[in-house]
Amino acid sequence: MSGIFNRLVPAFVTAEQREITGGRLRLGLKAALLVGSAVLPATGAMAQQAPDAGQAAPQSAEPTTPPNTDAQSGDQTLNDIVVVGNTSGKRTLFNSSSDVTLANAADIQRKAPRSTAEALELVPGIFVEGTAGAVSNNYSVRGLRGGAQTFIQLEEDGLPIIYGGGGADEYFQNDITIDRLEAVEGGTSGVLAVNGAAATINFISVKPSYDRATAMTRFTGTSYGELRADGYFSAPLADNVAFSVGGYVTSNPGFRRSDFDYTTYHFKAMLETKFAGGGFLRFTFKRGDQHDAYYADMPFTSNGGKIGDVPGLNGLRDNIAGRAFGQILVPDSCATGTCLRPFSLSDGIHTQTTQYRIDLEKPLTDKISVFARARYLKSSFDFNGIFPGSNGQPPASAVTYLTPGVSPISSLLALGTAAYGTTNFGIRNVVTGQVIPVSDGATLNALNGNGLLQQTVLNHQRLDSKDFGSDFGVTFDFGSGAIDNSLTIGGMYYNVTKYNDQSATASLINDVTNGSNIYDVVALNASNGVIGQLTNNGMVSYGDWGQGIFKDKLESISGYFNDELKIGDNLHIDFGARYEHVHDRVDIGNSYAVNPPVPAGTPGLIPTLGQSFDGTFTRQEGSYDHVAATAGINYTLTRNFSVYARYARGFQTSAGDNGGVHQPANLTLYEAGVRFQSRMLVGSLVAFKTEFRNQGYTFLDPSDPTKVSNATADDNIKGIQLDFDLKPVDFFKLSLSGVYQDPKLQNLRFNGTAQPQYEGNTPERTPKELLTVTPQFILPGGWGEIYGRYKYIGKIFADAGNGVALPAYGVFSVGGSINLSSKINLNVSVDNLTNERGYTEGNPRQGQTQSIVNGYFYGRGIIGRNVLASITAKF
Repeated sequence: MSGIFNRLVPAFVTAEQREITGGRLRLGLKAALLVGSAVLPATGAMAQQAPDAGQAAPQSAEPTTPPNTDAQSGDQTLNDIVVVGNTSGKRTLFNSSSDVTLANAADIQRKAPRSTAEALELVPGIFVEGTAGAVSNNYSVRGLRGGAQTFIQLEEDGLPIIYGGGGADEYFQNDITIDRLEAVEGGTSGVLAVNGAAATINFISVKPSYDRATAMTRFTGTSYGELRADGYFSAPLADNVAFSVGGYVTSNPGFRRSDFDYTTYHFKAMLETKFAGGGFLRFTFKRGDQHDAYYADMPFTSNGGKIGDVPGLNGLRDNIAGRAFGQILVPDSCATGTCLRPFSLSDGIHTQTTQYRIDLEKPLTDKISVFARARYLKSSFDFNGIFPGSNGQPPASAVTYLTPGVSPISSLLALGTAAYGTTNFGIRNVVTGQVIPVSDGATLNALNGNGLLQQTVLNHQRLDSKDFGSDFGVTFDFGSGAIDNSLTIGGMYYNVTKYNDQSATASLINDVTNGSNIYDVVALNASNGVIGQLTNNGMVSYGDWGQGIFKDKLESISGYFNDELKIGDNLHIDFGARYEHVHDRVDIGNSYAVNPPVPAGTPGLIPTLGQSFDGTFTRQEGSYDHVAATAGINYTLTRNFSVYARYARGFQTSAGDNGGVHQPANLTLYEAGVRFQSRMLVGSLVAFKTEFRNQGYTFLDPSDPTKVSNATADDNIKGIQLDFDLKPVDFFKLSLSGVYQDPKLQNLRFNGTAQPQYEGNTPERTPKELLTVTPQFILPGGWGEIYGRYKYIGKIFADAGNGVALPAYGVFSVGGSINLSSKINLNVSVDNLTNERGYTEGNPRQGQTQSIVNGYFYGRGIIGRNVLASITAKF
């Protein structure tokens, strides 16, 4: 179910709060109603349970059985539920003062996300551009400029997957070892997590079982060709020692039609021991080797604002990438150590990860407990993706491409005339060898039913990283009479090194069709015989795109506290702060003052490598200090009605890149909400105002793609967020969640120069309306459920100049989760049932003011109707 109101909270409750049915604990009150700080615990964002009797120090909620994926409705009650995920472990969702979402394994399975980023759509207020494929998707929160992942931190078991936050879905994938998802927007997020001022999303693992051996398997297949097997096993080794292993393997061609198949495996192992006096020590090892398809922009038509497909290209299913892109050798600066760098679309996005982790929680007395956790992640991220239209050129007819004077590559044709003494040119398919001369206009104009050629960037980026992170501290619980207080004091330390190589980018010529063909431009004699070659495997330019080469070393240390105070039965006050000191050192790869010639023996007539690494670096170094702070208050007016208010100030640090060291960007959040509950309806209504200051991003200068421009802007957003969960009868439930927001762009600067013409515009790739409606029909006899979903995305602008508007769209999905037995569950999800067409992104490489050129524009379309089915068995 969508929205926080259908999130069932796996927490320990009193006997009066339990209802055991068929051996399963059913927690009835919707977590969406009881919005609370459920992600960030005393240990820096791990879910927590209530203290055991006689034990004041809170312990982490540790699921010790395979996640419950049975289809069940989660009956509503008016019982208070002990909150998961705050520093005291004593707050309920109802009396908390933060905006929280909880989704258990069954909720995630009901959502059936096709990517990890799509799982974030369970969190109201988060907009996901899920059109890139299984990974590398963009997401934003509460009106923040889209096209990035800033101010949002993805965590696993309370530690950031990577320090910077952005790109975390490249290194982590949701699988059968995950028990639930918890998220908090604003609130204590910026205090108890680094780089998560707007939101923290925490994926909580199933923990080892001390009671008995448990296992679960899941087999998944999709209509687009993915085959996947997940497995999990856990068992005790002694009374106080247990282990678990789990993960998945998959073969996946990607969501769109493909000539390639991408394989992946992820493995996780845990070994844990419990202390006699409470607490635990746990070691975790993870290993992943992942390949994924990537989908950048593709061309669409625009006629009077109505978007359509280019003839011969199906925007719902087709994929520009084809087998011709499988392996291409791109000339590179020999100063890199190799004069040819391979581009390999057959590898796609290839990410290798190895992680070691240790977690410790230990009560020292009945009032004091300590915690410490640390992880070391070594990763290699090798991105091979194509970006059609990213050099700013719209599609053009093949005849135009081969006509001197009007061709987008006229300068290259001029070189051909000088070298071969001809103005007669043609294209040659690099795979089949077929030559089509410009004189054969009929064949060129009939090419793929559209007669078009385009220029596509080969984007190859290698990022090698070592990321160490830790969180440690102590919690004090004290109070007497009507006063109850819990104080957590902690610290965080991060050390991150990166080496980035985005050299040897190139632009080539291909056609506009599914699995497109690459063409060399060839010189022809009077009888249309080939007398020379102008391009190199279709490539028409080198080194005119991307960030080049740089090295970055960042060191961060934080100190923080969070205090939760209860006065009487109705008033709760909490406040906290975090101080972070960052030192960043960036070595920026220098380029030759004069573009070097291509290596000897390179085919074609392109004379130079363009902007190329000369083997030397320029160092930039800097330090800065920043403070995040928050305070919240909740007052329970009646048993069924409460109000809260929250102030939070946070920030986003920026690791260095080829632009050097960057100062943090700031966020200030104000929010106030009401929560209510009745027998049939639970709900929450939140009003918020968010101020983003000095949000920085980079973009390529369309007039000179070799130059990266730095943009800095302020965003001001006002909005209302709502969640309702209605259950009028036992067999039907309806959830509604959404947000209306009014974001405004202010004080935009390009490389420090003010751009007043953008003042008051809507930030790019940010919808004003998001809405999800989920009806759920509960089958009798515990058989499961049948559900539907309608997801509405409001209009977005592709650019800060608001020159290209992408229309609103709504997607219908249906599914069912059927319990074939007490141990076997079948889940089927049909997404985009009606083949709705929706568009995201636009062409950010066109610049900050985009336009429709010759009736064409570039963007990313959502995927057409597709089916996912899985069968899960528990043992």
